Amino acid sequence: MSSTEDLVLFHGGCHCGKIRFQVSTTPVVDVYNCNCSICRKKQNLHFVVPDDSFKLLQGEDNLTCYTFNQHKAKHLFCKTCGVQSFYKPRSNPNGYGVMPHCIDEDGPVLETNVKYFDGKNWEKSIVNSDILAKSEKR
Repeated sequence: MSSTEDLVLFHGGCHCGKIRFQVSTTPVVDVYNCNCSICRKKQNLHFVVPDDSFKLLQGEDNLTCYTFNQHKAKHLFCKTCGVQSFYKPRSNPNGYGVMPHCIDEDGPVLETNVKYFDGKNWEKSIVNSDILAKSEKR
């Protein structure tokens, strides 16, 4: 884990601007490319941060939630434009999955390292993945 001195504050949101958030993370993040049924359909590339590193700035009343199967992951979407800027992942209920493509382009640059996660075989893959540690407090 990085020290708090290494963290950068990023801002982002959905397409229409009704959802806005800020997230503190390192300037280089591991982005997970999952092949589970929902991630594959919506091309869900995301990085994970602890709960206390994420803050919703506006739009809570404009979010809608989709769950399925075990109903552990909370897939949150803007009711107006349909963009998912972030969500509560099954793997990290004490954190947020943030979509790097929803980080503002006019702010600090966020660099990404893409990691593959075999979500089709979730129970086997989670054991060997480093994703669980991503939502631990820094």
